[in-house]
Amino acid sequence: MREDALLIPVRGVDQIGILHRPAPDKARRTGIVIVVGGGPQYRVGGHRQLTLWARALAAAGYPVLRFDYRGMGDTAGAFSGFESVDDDLRAAVDRLSAEAPGLDRVVMWGECDAVSAILLYAGRDPRVKGTVLLNPWVRTEALQAQAVLKHYYWKRLTERSFWQKVLSGGFDLKASLGSALALVRRSRQAQKAATPATPSEQGLGPIPRNQPLPQSMLQGLQRFQGQVMLVMSGRDLIAREFDVVLSQSAAWREALTARHTVRHDLPEGDHTFSSAVLRNRVLAWGLAWLNSTEPGTEPNNDPA
Repeated sequence: MREDALLIPVRGVDQIGILHRPAPDKARRTGIVIVVGGGPQYRVGGHRQLTLWARALAAAGYPVLRFDYRGMGDTAGAFSGFESVDDDLRAAVDRLSAEAPGLDRVVMWGECDAVSAILLYAGRDPRVKGTVLLNPWVRTEALQAQAVLKHYYWKRLTERSFWQKVLSGGFDLKASLGSALALVRRSRQAQKAATPATPSEQGLGPIPRNQPLPQSMLQGLQRFQGQVMLVMSGRDLIAREFDVVLSQSAAWREALTARHTVRHDLPEGDHTFSSAVLRNRVLAWGLAWLNSTEPGTEPNNDPA
Protein backbone atom coordinates (compact mmCIF):
# COMPACT_ATOMS: atom_id res chain seq x y z
CA MET A 1 0.00 0.00 0.00
CA ARG A 2 0.96 3.64 -0.38
CA GLU A 3 -0.29 6.90 1.13
CA ASP A 4 0.02 10.09 -0.93
CA ALA A 5 -0.67 13.67 0.13
CA LEU A 6 -2.77 15.52 -2.44
CA LEU A 7 -3.93 19.05 -3.22
CA ILE A 8 -7.58 19.06 -4.30
CA PRO A 9 -8.52 22.38 -5.93
CA VAL A 10 -11.98 23.80 -5.28
CA ARG A 11 -13.00 27.41 -5.95
CA GLY A 12 -9.48 28.79 -5.67
CA VAL A 13 -8.54 26.83 -2.53
CA ASP A 14 -6.48 23.64 -2.34
CA GLN A 15 -8.04 21.09 -0.03
CA ILE A 16 -5.51 18.85 1.70
CA GLY A 17 -6.16 15.15 1.20
CA ILE A 18 -4.54 11.78 1.83
CA LEU A 19 -5.06 9.05 -0.75
CA HIS A 20 -4.61 5.47 0.47
CA ARG A 21 -3.65 3.36 -2.53
CA PRO A 22 -4.08 -0.41 -2.23
CA ALA A 23 -1.47 -2.83 -3.49
CA PRO A 24 -1.92 -3.10 -7.29
CA ASP A 25 -2.61 -6.83 -7.16
CA LYS A 26 -5.42 -6.28 -4.61
CA ALA A 27 -7.03 -3.17 -6.08
CA ARG A 28 -10.83 -3.28 -6.31
CA ARG A 29 -13.11 -1.27 -8.54
CA THR A 30 -14.89 0.53 -5.68
CA GLY A 31 -13.33 3.70 -4.28
CA ILE A 32 -14.22 5.30 -0.95
CA VAL A 33 -14.40 8.96 0.01
CA ILE A 34 -14.35 9.39 3.79
CA VAL A 35 -16.23 12.54 4.79
CA VAL A 36 -15.30 14.29 8.03
CA GLY A 37 -18.11 14.88 10.52
CA GLY A 38 -18.93 15.11 14.17
CA GLY A 39 -18.17 18.81 14.59
CA PRO A 40 -14.86 20.66 14.09
CA GLN A 41 -12.73 17.68 13.11
CA TYR A 42 -10.17 17.16 10.39
CA ARG A 43 -9.15 14.26 8.21
CA VAL A 44 -7.63 12.13 11.03
CA GLY A 45 -10.99 11.93 12.85
CA GLY A 46 -11.81 11.45 16.51
CA HIS A 47 -9.59 8.79 18.14
CA ARG A 48 -7.74 8.67 14.77
CA GLN A 49 -10.57 6.51 13.51
CA LEU A 50 -10.69 7.93 9.96
CA THR A 51 -7.00 7.23 9.47
CA LEU A 52 -7.33 3.73 10.90
CA TRP A 53 -10.43 2.91 8.88
CA ALA A 54 -8.82 4.23 5.69
CA ARG A 55 -5.70 2.10 6.15
CA ALA A 56 -7.72 -1.03 6.87
CA LEU A 57 -10.00 -0.46 3.87
CA ALA A 58 -6.99 0.10 1.60
CA ALA A 59 -5.40 -3.09 2.93
CA ALA A 60 -8.55 -4.87 1.74
CA GLY A 61 -8.10 -3.41 -1.76
CA TYR A 62 -10.21 -0.24 -1.71
CA PRO A 63 -8.63 3.08 -2.69
CA VAL A 64 -9.63 5.60 -0.02
CA LEU A 65 -9.49 9.40 0.04
CA ARG A 66 -9.89 11.42 3.24
CA PHE A 67 -9.53 15.19 3.20
CA ASP A 68 -10.07 18.52 4.96
CA TYR A 69 -12.93 20.78 3.88
CA ARG A 70 -12.15 24.37 3.05
CA GLY A 71 -11.57 26.15 6.36
CA MET A 72 -10.90 22.95 8.33
CA GLY A 73 -7.72 21.19 9.39
CA ASP A 74 -4.83 22.10 7.09
CA THR A 75 -7.01 23.57 4.33
CA ALA A 76 -7.26 27.34 3.95
CA GLY A 77 -10.48 29.29 3.47
CA ALA A 78 -13.65 29.74 5.48
CA PHE A 79 -15.76 26.82 6.70
CA SER A 80 -19.46 27.55 6.35
CA GLY A 81 -20.88 24.32 7.76
CA PHE A 82 -21.82 20.85 6.58
CA GLU A 83 -24.77 22.19 4.58
CA SER A 84 -22.40 24.10 2.27
CA VAL A 85 -19.82 21.51 1.23
CA ASP A 86 -21.26 20.16 -2.03
CA ASP A 87 -18.37 21.67 -4.01
CA ASP A 88 -15.83 20.23 -1.55
CA LEU A 89 -17.33 16.75 -1.90
CA ARG A 90 -17.52 16.92 -5.68
CA ALA A 91 -13.87 17.97 -5.86
CA ALA A 92 -12.91 14.99 -3.68
CA VAL A 93 -14.85 12.53 -5.86
CA ASP A 94 -13.29 14.11 -8.97
CA ARG A 95 -9.79 13.62 -7.58
CA LEU A 96 -10.37 10.05 -6.43
CA SER A 97 -11.80 9.20 -9.86
CA ALA A 98 -8.79 10.77 -11.57
CA GLU A 99 -6.28 8.94 -9.35
CA ALA A 100 -8.07 5.58 -9.74
CA PRO A 101 -9.55 5.76 -13.25
CA GLY A 102 -10.72 2.13 -13.32
CA LEU A 103 -13.37 2.58 -10.62
CA ASP A 104 -16.90 1.31 -11.26
CA ARG A 105 -18.38 3.19 -8.32
CA VAL A 106 -17.68 5.49 -5.38
CA VAL A 107 -18.91 4.93 -1.82
CA MET A 108 -19.13 7.85 0.62
CA TRP A 109 -18.50 7.01 4.30
CA GLY A 110 -19.26 9.38 7.18
CA GLU A 111 -20.53 9.87 10.72
CA CYS A 112 -22.86 12.43 12.37
CA ASP A 113 -23.15 15.62 10.28
CA ALA A 114 -20.98 14.01 7.60
CA VAL A 115 -24.06 11.83 6.96
CA SER A 116 -26.11 15.00 6.50
CA ALA A 117 -23.57 16.35 4.01
CA ILE A 118 -23.46 13.02 2.15
CA LEU A 119 -27.24 12.77 1.77
CA LEU A 120 -27.48 16.39 0.62
CA TYR A 121 -24.87 15.67 -2.07
CA ALA A 122 -24.84 12.01 -3.15
CA GLY A 123 -27.96 12.11 -5.32
CA ARG A 124 -26.35 14.84 -7.43
CA ASP A 125 -23.41 12.65 -8.46
CA PRO A 126 -24.10 9.47 -10.46
CA ARG A 127 -20.64 8.15 -9.62
CA VAL A 128 -21.71 7.72 -6.00
CA LYS A 129 -23.46 4.38 -5.80
CA GLY A 130 -23.17 3.57 -2.09
CA THR A 131 -23.14 5.27 1.30
CA VAL A 132 -22.05 4.17 4.79
CA LEU A 133 -24.02 6.25 7.30
CA LEU A 134 -22.98 6.22 10.97
CA ASN A 135 -25.25 7.81 13.60
CA PRO A 136 -26.93 10.33 11.26
CA TRP A 137 -27.37 13.94 12.39
CA VAL A 138 -30.97 15.16 11.85
CA ARG A 139 -31.15 17.49 14.84
CA THR A 140 -33.90 20.01 15.37
CA GLU A 141 -34.86 21.40 18.78
CA ALA A 142 -38.06 19.37 18.73
CA LEU A 143 -36.34 16.09 17.91
CA GLN A 144 -33.72 16.66 20.57
CA ALA A 145 -36.41 17.34 23.16
CA GLN A 146 -38.36 14.22 22.29
CA ALA A 147 -35.26 12.02 22.43
CA VAL A 148 -34.20 13.46 25.81
CA LEU A 149 -37.67 12.87 27.26
CA LYS A 150 -37.80 9.28 26.10
CA HIS A 151 -34.21 8.16 26.59
CA TYR A 152 -33.10 10.24 29.57
CA TYR A 153 -36.01 11.33 31.75
CA TRP A 154 -37.91 8.04 31.70
CA LYS A 155 -34.72 6.07 32.26
CA ARG A 156 -33.78 8.38 35.14
CA LEU A 157 -37.05 7.57 36.90
CA THR A 158 -36.04 3.92 37.09
CA GLU A 159 -32.61 4.58 38.61
CA ARG A 160 -31.98 4.07 42.32
CA SER A 161 -29.65 7.07 42.48
CA PHE A 162 -32.50 9.36 41.38
CA TRP A 163 -34.80 8.29 44.22
CA GLN A 164 -31.96 8.51 46.73
CA LYS A 165 -31.50 12.11 45.66
CA VAL A 166 -35.22 12.79 46.03
CA LEU A 167 -35.41 11.24 49.50
CA SER A 168 -32.30 13.08 50.69
CA GLY A 169 -33.80 16.45 49.73
CA GLY A 170 -31.19 17.11 47.05
CA PHE A 171 -33.73 17.15 44.23
CA ASP A 172 -35.06 20.50 42.95
CA LEU A 173 -38.59 19.50 41.95
CA LYS A 174 -39.63 22.93 40.65
CA ALA A 175 -36.63 23.35 38.38
CA SER A 176 -36.87 19.80 37.07
CA LEU A 177 -40.59 20.10 36.29
CA GLY A 178 -39.96 23.35 34.49
CA SER A 179 -37.26 21.76 32.38
CA ALA A 180 -39.42 18.73 31.60
CA LEU A 181 -42.40 20.87 30.57
CA ALA A 182 -40.22 22.92 28.26
CA LEU A 183 -39.02 19.71 26.63
CA VAL A 184 -42.60 18.50 26.23
CA ARG A 185 -43.54 21.72 24.43
CA ARG A 186 -40.61 21.42 22.06
CA SER A 187 -41.17 17.71 21.48
CA ARG A 188 -44.67 18.41 20.14
CA GLN A 189 -42.99 20.02 17.17
CA ALA A 190 -41.18 16.76 16.31
CA GLN A 191 -44.10 15.48 14.25
CA LYS A 192 -43.85 18.56 12.05
CA ALA A 193 -40.10 18.02 11.66
CA ALA A 194 -40.79 14.48 10.44
CA THR A 195 -43.44 15.50 7.89
CA PRO A 196 -42.79 13.59 4.64
CA ALA A 197 -40.86 15.64 2.15
CA THR A 198 -41.98 15.98 -1.42
CA PRO A 199 -39.40 14.22 -3.56
CA SER A 200 -37.26 16.78 -5.37
CA GLU A 201 -37.01 16.63 -9.13
CA GLN A 202 -34.44 14.24 -10.49
CA GLY A 203 -31.39 16.15 -11.63
CA LEU A 204 -28.20 17.72 -10.44
CA GLY A 205 -29.55 20.82 -8.69
CA PRO A 206 -28.85 21.37 -4.99
CA ILE A 207 -31.29 20.16 -2.34
CA PRO A 208 -33.12 23.13 -0.74
CA ARG A 209 -31.66 24.15 2.61
CA ASN A 210 -34.50 26.48 3.64
CA GLN A 211 -36.52 23.72 5.36
CA PRO A 212 -36.03 21.49 8.41
CA LEU A 213 -32.89 19.38 8.09
CA PRO A 214 -34.72 16.01 8.21
CA GLN A 215 -36.78 17.06 5.17
CA SER A 216 -33.74 18.16 3.19
CA MET A 217 -31.95 14.93 4.00
CA LEU A 218 -35.00 12.87 3.03
CA GLN A 219 -35.15 14.61 -0.34
CA GLY A 220 -31.49 13.79 -0.83
CA LEU A 221 -32.07 10.15 0.05
CA GLN A 222 -35.09 9.94 -2.27
CA ARG A 223 -32.96 11.31 -5.11
CA PHE A 224 -30.05 8.94 -4.39
CA GLN A 225 -30.14 5.75 -6.48
CA GLY A 226 -27.47 3.73 -4.67
CA GLN A 227 -27.33 1.38 -1.69
CA VAL A 228 -27.01 2.22 2.01
CA MET A 229 -25.40 0.76 5.11
CA LEU A 230 -26.61 2.30 8.37
CA VAL A 231 -24.94 1.88 11.79
CA MET A 232 -26.70 3.06 14.95
CA SER A 233 -25.07 3.25 18.40
CA GLY A 234 -27.12 2.34 21.46
CA ARG A 235 -25.48 4.89 23.76
CA ASP A 236 -25.99 7.91 21.55
CA LEU A 237 -28.73 10.54 21.78
CA ILE A 238 -28.10 11.64 18.18
CA ALA A 239 -28.87 8.12 16.95
CA ARG A 240 -32.06 8.14 19.04
CA GLU A 241 -33.14 11.40 17.38
CA PHE A 242 -32.79 9.70 14.00
CA ASP A 243 -34.92 6.81 15.26
CA VAL A 244 -37.61 9.34 16.24
CA VAL A 245 -37.64 10.51 12.62
CA LEU A 246 -37.92 6.93 11.36
CA SER A 247 -40.73 6.10 13.79
CA GLN A 248 -42.79 9.06 12.62
CA SER A 249 -42.06 9.13 8.89
CA ALA A 250 -43.20 6.39 6.53
CA ALA A 251 -41.43 8.26 3.73
CA TRP A 252 -38.07 7.87 5.49
CA ARG A 253 -38.67 4.17 6.10
CA GLU A 254 -39.75 3.60 2.50
CA ALA A 255 -36.73 5.47 1.14
CA LEU A 256 -34.30 3.37 3.19
CA THR A 257 -36.03 0.14 2.18
CA ALA A 258 -35.92 1.11 -1.49
CA ARG A 259 -32.14 1.56 -1.25
CA HIS A 260 -31.60 -1.97 0.10
CA THR A 261 -30.45 -0.52 3.42
CA VAL A 262 -28.50 -2.85 5.68
CA ARG A 263 -28.87 -1.65 9.27
CA HIS A 264 -26.58 -2.62 12.12
CA ASP A 265 -27.31 -1.72 15.74
CA LEU A 266 -24.42 -1.50 18.20
CA PRO A 267 -26.04 -1.47 21.68
CA GLU A 268 -22.78 -0.73 23.50
CA GLY A 269 -21.66 1.83 20.94
CA ASP A 270 -21.11 5.51 21.73
CA HIS A 271 -21.41 8.34 19.24
CA THR A 272 -17.82 8.24 17.96
CA PHE A 273 -17.04 4.49 18.31
CA SER A 274 -14.30 5.49 20.71
CA SER A 275 -12.72 2.09 21.45
CA ALA A 276 -10.83 -0.32 19.23
CA VAL A 277 -13.58 -2.91 19.76
CA LEU A 278 -16.31 -0.56 18.53
CA ARG A 279 -14.22 0.80 15.67
CA ASN A 280 -13.34 -2.68 14.46
CA ARG A 281 -16.96 -3.82 14.63
CA VAL A 282 -17.95 -0.99 12.30
CA LEU A 283 -15.03 -1.84 10.02
CA ALA A 284 -16.00 -5.51 9.83
CA TRP A 285 -19.59 -4.61 8.95
CA GLY A 286 -18.36 -2.10 6.38
CA LEU A 287 -16.04 -4.59 4.67
CA ALA A 288 -18.76 -7.26 4.55
CA TRP A 289 -21.21 -4.77 3.05
CA LEU A 290 -18.70 -3.47 0.50
CA ASN A 291 -17.90 -7.00 -0.60
CA SER A 292 -21.58 -7.96 -0.87
CA THR A 293 -22.50 -4.88 -2.89
CA GLU A 294 -19.71 -5.11 -5.44
CA PRO A 295 -21.09 -4.85 -9.00
CA GLY A 296 -22.47 -8.18 -10.10
CA THR A 297 -23.55 -9.31 -6.63
CA GLU A 298 -27.05 -9.42 -5.22
CA PRO A 299 -28.04 -6.73 -2.64
CA ASN A 300 -27.65 -7.87 0.96
CA ASN A 301 -30.85 -7.14 2.87
CA ASP A 302 -29.89 -9.04 6.01
CA PRO A 303 -30.02 -6.57 8.93
CA ALA A 304 -28.13 -8.88 11.32
